[in-house]
Amino acid sequence: MPRPSVLHVGSRCRFVCDRRRSVSINPFLVLILPFVVLGFLAQMWVRSSFAKWSRVGTMRGLTGAEVAATVLRDAGLSGVAIEPARGHALSDHYDPRTRTLRLSGPVYSGRSVAAAAVAAHEAGHAIQHAQRYAPLVLRNAAVPLAISADKVVGLLVMVGFMLMWMGAKAPALFLAAGIIYGVAVFFALITLPVEFNASRRAMAALTDSGVVVMQEQAGVRSVLAAAASTYVVAALMSVANMLFYLALARE
Repeated sequence: MPRPSVLHVGSRCRFVCDRRRSVSINPFLVLILPFVVLGFLAQMWVRSSFAKWSRVGTMRGLTGAEVAATVLRDAGLSGVAIEPARGHALSDHYDPRTRTLRLSGPVYSGRSVAAAAVAAHEAGHAIQHAQRYAPLVLRNAAVPLAISADKVVGLLVMVGFMLMWMGAKAPALFLAAGIIYGVAVFFALITLPVEFNASRRAMAALTDSGVVVMQEQAGVRSVLAAAASTYVVAALMSVANMLFYLALARE
Protein backbone atom coordinates (compact mmCIF):
# COMPACT_ATOMS: atom_id res chain seq x y z
CA MET A 1 0.00 0.00 0.00
CA PRO A 2 1.37 3.50 -0.87
CA ARG A 3 2.34 5.74 2.01
CA PRO A 4 -0.38 8.19 3.08
CA SER A 5 1.81 11.17 2.21
CA VAL A 6 1.62 10.43 -1.51
CA LEU A 7 -2.11 9.73 -1.65
CA HIS A 8 -4.62 12.32 -2.78
CA VAL A 9 -7.09 13.64 -0.24
CA GLY A 10 -9.91 11.21 -1.01
CA SER A 11 -7.68 8.16 -0.80
CA ARG A 12 -6.09 9.47 2.39
CA CYS A 13 -9.50 9.83 4.02
CA ARG A 14 -10.47 6.31 2.98
CA PHE A 15 -7.15 4.99 4.31
CA VAL A 16 -7.53 6.70 7.69
CA CYS A 17 -11.19 5.80 8.04
CA ASP A 18 -10.56 2.17 7.12
CA ARG A 19 -7.70 1.96 9.56
CA ARG A 20 -9.74 3.52 12.37
CA ARG A 21 -12.69 1.29 11.60
CA SER A 22 -10.54 -1.86 11.80
CA VAL A 23 -9.23 -0.87 15.21
CA SER A 24 -12.55 0.29 16.60
CA ILE A 25 -14.34 -2.99 15.86
CA ASN A 26 -11.56 -5.16 17.25
CA PRO A 27 -13.41 -7.34 19.79
CA PHE A 28 -10.40 -7.55 22.08
CA LEU A 29 -10.52 -3.82 22.72
CA VAL A 30 -14.03 -4.37 24.05
CA LEU A 31 -12.89 -7.46 25.97
CA ILE A 32 -10.20 -5.65 27.94
CA LEU A 33 -12.45 -2.90 29.34
CA PRO A 34 -14.51 -5.19 31.63
CA PHE A 35 -11.30 -6.50 33.22
CA VAL A 36 -10.15 -2.96 33.90
CA VAL A 37 -13.46 -2.33 35.66
CA LEU A 38 -13.21 -5.64 37.53
CA GLY A 39 -9.70 -4.78 38.64
CA PHE A 40 -10.91 -1.48 40.04
CA LEU A 41 -13.81 -3.18 41.83
CA ALA A 42 -11.49 -5.84 43.28
CA GLN A 43 -9.19 -3.16 44.69
CA MET A 44 -12.19 -1.38 46.18
CA TRP A 45 -13.34 -4.65 47.75
CA VAL A 46 -9.91 -5.23 49.30
CA ARG A 47 -9.76 -1.75 50.80
CA SER A 48 -13.37 -1.88 52.00
CA SER A 49 -13.01 -5.31 53.59
CA PHE A 50 -9.71 -4.43 55.24
CA ALA A 51 -11.12 -1.16 56.58
CA LYS A 52 -14.25 -2.87 57.92
CA TRP A 53 -12.43 -5.66 59.74
CA SER A 54 -9.65 -3.36 60.93
CA ARG A 55 -12.27 -1.87 63.24
CA VAL A 56 -13.03 -5.28 64.77
CA GLY A 57 -10.53 -6.49 67.33
CA THR A 58 -9.81 -10.15 68.04
CA MET A 59 -10.65 -11.61 71.43
CA ARG A 60 -7.04 -12.77 71.86
CA GLY A 61 -5.82 -9.23 71.19
CA LEU A 62 -2.58 -10.27 69.48
CA THR A 63 -0.85 -7.84 67.14
CA GLY A 64 -0.23 -8.83 63.54
CA ALA A 65 3.45 -9.38 64.33
CA GLU A 66 2.50 -11.67 67.21
CA VAL A 67 0.04 -13.55 65.01
CA ALA A 68 2.71 -14.14 62.36
CA ALA A 69 5.15 -15.33 65.02
CA THR A 70 2.52 -17.71 66.40
CA VAL A 71 1.75 -19.19 62.98
CA LEU A 72 5.45 -19.69 62.22
CA ARG A 73 6.14 -21.21 65.62
CA ASP A 74 3.22 -23.64 65.34
CA ALA A 75 4.57 -24.69 61.93
CA GLY A 76 7.96 -25.40 63.49
CA LEU A 77 9.61 -22.68 61.44
CA SER A 78 12.36 -20.51 62.91
CA GLY A 79 14.81 -18.00 61.52
CA VAL A 80 12.19 -15.81 59.82
CA ALA A 81 12.44 -12.13 60.70
CA ILE A 82 9.26 -10.09 61.21
CA GLU A 83 9.61 -6.36 60.79
CA PRO A 84 7.53 -3.27 59.90
CA ALA A 85 7.26 -2.48 56.20
CA ARG A 86 8.20 0.97 54.98
CA GLY A 87 5.38 1.10 52.47
CA HIS A 88 1.75 2.10 52.82
CA ALA A 89 -1.13 -0.03 54.07
CA LEU A 90 -1.51 -3.37 52.26
CA SER A 91 2.17 -3.38 51.28
CA ASP A 92 2.67 -6.54 53.33
CA HIS A 93 4.90 -9.19 51.78
CA TYR A 94 7.35 -12.00 52.42
CA ASP A 95 10.88 -11.61 51.03
CA PRO A 96 12.30 -15.09 50.31
CA ARG A 97 15.79 -13.69 49.67
CA THR A 98 16.21 -12.55 53.27
CA ARG A 99 13.53 -14.75 54.86
CA THR A 100 11.79 -11.65 56.16
CA LEU A 101 8.11 -10.91 56.75
CA ARG A 102 7.42 -7.21 56.26
CA LEU A 103 4.08 -6.05 57.60
CA SER A 104 2.54 -2.63 57.05
CA GLY A 105 1.85 -0.47 60.11
CA PRO A 106 -1.87 -1.32 60.49
CA VAL A 107 -1.00 -5.02 60.30
CA TYR A 108 2.25 -5.12 62.28
CA SER A 109 0.83 -3.26 65.28
CA GLY A 110 -2.87 -3.84 64.68
CA ARG A 111 -4.90 -6.13 66.92
CA SER A 112 -7.78 -6.51 64.51
CA VAL A 113 -9.29 -9.39 62.55
CA ALA A 114 -7.94 -7.86 59.34
CA ALA A 115 -4.42 -7.61 60.76
CA ALA A 116 -4.54 -11.24 61.88
CA ALA A 117 -5.73 -12.41 58.45
CA VAL A 118 -3.03 -10.55 56.51
CA ALA A 119 -0.24 -11.49 58.93
CA ALA A 120 -1.19 -15.17 58.83
CA HIS A 121 -1.38 -15.08 55.03
CA GLU A 122 2.14 -13.70 54.74
CA ALA A 123 3.36 -16.24 57.28
CA GLY A 124 1.82 -18.84 54.98
CA HIS A 125 4.19 -17.70 52.23
CA ALA A 126 7.15 -18.15 54.57
CA ILE A 127 6.00 -21.70 55.30
CA GLN A 128 5.60 -22.36 51.57
CA HIS A 129 9.16 -21.17 51.03
CA ALA A 130 10.53 -23.38 53.79
CA GLN A 131 8.69 -26.41 52.40
CA ARG A 132 9.69 -25.58 48.81
CA TYR A 133 6.08 -25.46 47.70
CA ALA A 134 6.37 -26.13 43.95
CA PRO A 135 4.17 -23.30 42.58
CA LEU A 136 6.07 -20.79 44.75
CA VAL A 137 9.42 -22.10 43.48
CA LEU A 138 8.20 -21.68 39.90
CA ARG A 139 6.84 -18.20 40.57
CA ASN A 140 10.06 -17.01 42.19
CA ALA A 141 12.03 -18.37 39.24
CA ALA A 142 9.72 -16.56 36.81
CA VAL A 143 10.02 -13.13 38.48
CA PRO A 144 13.11 -11.85 36.58
CA LEU A 145 11.78 -13.28 33.31
CA ALA A 146 8.39 -11.64 33.83
CA ILE A 147 10.00 -8.26 34.53
CA SER A 148 12.18 -8.47 31.42
CA ALA A 149 9.29 -9.70 29.28
CA ASP A 150 7.10 -6.79 30.38
CA LYS A 151 9.76 -4.28 29.32
CA VAL A 152 10.34 -5.94 25.94
CA VAL A 153 6.61 -6.24 25.23
CA GLY A 154 6.07 -2.58 26.09
CA LEU A 155 8.72 -1.56 23.57
CA LEU A 156 7.41 -3.87 20.83
CA VAL A 157 3.82 -2.67 21.27
CA MET A 158 4.85 0.99 21.26
CA VAL A 159 6.81 0.58 18.03
CA GLY A 160 4.00 -1.49 16.53
CA PHE A 161 1.36 1.17 17.19
CA MET A 162 3.67 3.88 15.85
CA LEU A 163 4.04 1.93 12.61
CA MET A 164 0.27 1.44 12.39
CA TRP A 165 -0.26 5.16 12.93
CA MET A 166 2.15 5.81 10.05
CA GLY A 167 0.17 3.48 7.80
CA ALA A 168 2.43 0.46 7.93
CA LYS A 169 1.63 -2.96 9.33
CA ALA A 170 3.60 -4.67 12.06
CA PRO A 171 2.22 -8.21 12.47
CA ALA A 172 5.63 -9.63 13.38
CA LEU A 173 6.05 -7.14 16.24
CA PHE A 174 2.63 -7.89 17.73
CA LEU A 175 3.13 -11.63 17.26
CA ALA A 176 6.45 -11.41 19.10
CA ALA A 177 4.79 -9.29 21.81
CA GLY A 178 2.02 -11.87 22.26
CA ILE A 179 4.44 -14.77 22.48
CA ILE A 180 6.82 -13.02 24.89
CA TYR A 181 3.89 -11.84 26.99
CA GLY A 182 3.17 -15.50 27.58
CA VAL A 183 5.82 -15.31 30.32
CA ALA A 184 3.73 -12.70 32.14
CA VAL A 185 0.64 -14.86 31.68
CA PHE A 186 2.46 -17.83 33.19
CA PHE A 187 3.55 -15.69 36.14
CA ALA A 188 -0.02 -14.46 36.73
CA LEU A 189 -1.49 -17.96 36.51
CA ILE A 190 1.11 -19.64 38.73
CA THR A 191 0.48 -16.91 41.31
CA LEU A 192 -3.09 -18.14 41.83
CA PRO A 193 -2.31 -21.48 43.53
CA VAL A 194 0.40 -19.74 45.58
CA GLU A 195 -2.04 -17.17 46.95
CA PHE A 196 -4.94 -19.58 47.43
CA ASN A 197 -2.72 -22.03 49.28
CA ALA A 198 -1.31 -19.30 51.54
CA SER A 199 -4.86 -18.23 52.40
CA ARG A 200 -5.89 -21.81 53.22
CA ARG A 201 -2.83 -22.18 55.43
CA ALA A 202 -3.68 -18.88 57.14
CA MET A 203 -7.28 -19.87 57.83
CA ALA A 204 -6.27 -23.26 59.21
CA ALA A 205 -3.47 -21.82 61.35
CA LEU A 206 -5.65 -19.10 62.85
CA THR A 207 -8.43 -21.49 63.80
CA ASP A 208 -6.23 -24.36 64.99
CA SER A 209 -4.16 -22.06 67.21
CA GLY A 210 -7.20 -20.27 68.59
CA VAL A 211 -5.88 -16.89 67.47
CA VAL A 212 -9.36 -16.18 66.10
CA VAL A 213 -12.60 -17.56 67.50
CA MET A 214 -15.57 -18.79 65.49
CA GLN A 215 -17.29 -15.39 65.45
CA GLU A 216 -14.19 -13.83 63.85
CA GLN A 217 -13.68 -16.41 61.11
CA ALA A 218 -16.12 -14.72 58.73
CA GLY A 219 -14.03 -11.56 58.84
CA VAL A 220 -10.84 -13.49 58.11
CA ARG A 221 -12.49 -15.19 55.13
CA SER A 222 -13.76 -11.85 53.82
CA VAL A 223 -10.31 -10.24 53.93
CA LEU A 224 -8.59 -13.25 52.34
CA ALA A 225 -11.25 -13.63 49.63
CA ALA A 226 -11.06 -9.95 48.71
CA ALA A 227 -7.28 -10.15 48.38
CA ALA A 228 -7.52 -13.30 46.26
CA SER A 229 -9.94 -11.62 43.85
CA THR A 230 -7.26 -9.13 42.78
CA TYR A 231 -5.01 -11.98 41.64
CA VAL A 232 -7.83 -13.64 39.72
CA VAL A 233 -8.62 -10.43 37.85
CA ALA A 234 -4.91 -9.85 37.16
CA ALA A 235 -4.61 -13.33 35.66
CA LEU A 236 -7.67 -12.84 33.44
CA MET A 237 -6.38 -9.44 32.36
CA SER A 238 -3.01 -10.90 31.41
CA VAL A 239 -4.67 -13.55 29.24
CA ALA A 240 -6.83 -10.89 27.58
CA ASN A 241 -3.76 -8.75 26.87
CA MET A 242 -1.93 -11.66 25.26
CA LEU A 243 -4.93 -12.48 23.06
CA PHE A 244 -5.19 -8.81 22.11
CA TYR A 245 -1.57 -8.69 20.93
CA LEU A 246 -2.01 -11.91 18.96
CA ALA A 247 -5.19 -10.51 17.39
CA LEU A 248 -3.32 -7.39 16.28
CA ALA A 249 -0.77 -9.65 14.59
CA ARG A 250 -3.58 -10.88 12.33
CA GLU A 251 -4.70 -7.40 11.29
